[in-house]
Amino acid sequence: MEKAADVLIIGSGIIGCATAYYLAKKGAAVTVLEANDSIGNGGSSRNGGGVRQSGRDPRELPMVMWGIKNLWPYLDEELETNVEYTQKGNLRLGKTAAHLKTLQKLTDGAVACGLDVRMISGDEVRKINPYLSNEVIGASWCPTDGHANPLTTTLGYFKSARRLGVRFITGEPVTLIKKEKGRAHVVVTPDGTFEAEQILVAAGYETRALTEPLGIDIPMRKKKSECLVTEAEPPMFEQMLGTAEADFYGHQTKHGSFVFGGSTGLEMFGIDDGPAQRSTSLSAPCTCRGIMKYFPALSDAKIVRTWAGWTDASADGIPVIGPADGVPGLYIACGFTGHGFGIGPAAAYSIAELMTGGTPPVDMEPFRCTRFKAKI
Repeated sequence: MEKAADVLIIGSGIIGCATAYYLAKKGAAVTVLEANDSIGNGGSSRNGGGVRQSGRDPRELPMVMWGIKNLWPYLDEELETNVEYTQKGNLRLGKTAAHLKTLQKLTDGAVACGLDVRMISGDEVRKINPYLSNEVIGASWCPTDGHANPLTTTLGYFKSARRLGVRFITGEPVTLIKKEKGRAHVVVTPDGTFEAEQILVAAGYETRALTEPLGIDIPMRKKKSECLVTEAEPPMFEQMLGTAEADFYGHQTKHGSFVFGGSTGLEMFGIDDGPAQRSTSLSAPCTCRGIMKYFPALSDAKIVRTWAGWTDASADGIPVIGPADGVPGLYIACGFTGHGFGIGPAAAYSIAELMTGGTPPVDMEPFRCTRFKAKI
């Protein structure tokens, strides 16, 4: 048995890497175990890059609002990495009266939480983004939303954590977490065992299989997420875009390519190829049809690549973040339901505070795993 660290983290996505970084800043000895041969090979490298507050569940809003105010604007300097953070607002678009009703409900909930977001007309939308078609009749507008580069952000946390002494071991799948004297203390892999005073499981959907033998079953399911990237185009707009039905989202990167994602309604039924998901002939054409309706100017843009991956969709749409009640020493961060990138830094900061006896910046009660227990 190897005395690995004060803290063992399972999973090297943005949550695992960022939590390792914030723990190391507090002086903790941290080891990160990653099943894949690459860092951030799950949802953290397969998402649209949104750093948004609008359109979220009100229970998530305080955390993501805190992160956008206190962490995101300073990550370039802190991580010594260009994370390509752009804070130029988010237009959540509507084409029908039903869409506007949905957007109004989301807007009212966000305003009640203190977010600066408002409904605007189709003409106001096109003043902000003149490339949008006349099919758009309104939108919600949040000027403090934005987007960033998921790859450079995750790797920025990884490199910064390593500079602080965090040990990363890739190709090291965890098969079992064992308790000693009532505490989660030992992690078993095919190559050996590790021990630590605290263990954080941040392994996406695979978290469920690791915590269930300990009596902690997080109700989640896999949902396929797929994005496409176009060739570089002249600068058109800097906003993050979404829709009332959450069936289309995207932005233009700083080097000119567009990153777009969409929904076909078949995401729950993808073939499970394991961690490395295949793109299919269903998703990209569906997304492209949506793009052309919103942006006729992009009708002839060439697609250079697509990617796909699984997101860990929780039963109620918000993540589990915090201690595993009933298993001392065990912490969980999973179930981010496809919107974990933007909230990732604040979630990781909060976990690090919990694990070191500090005070998280927001109330963590909504994220406890006990919320899924049957009410008697």
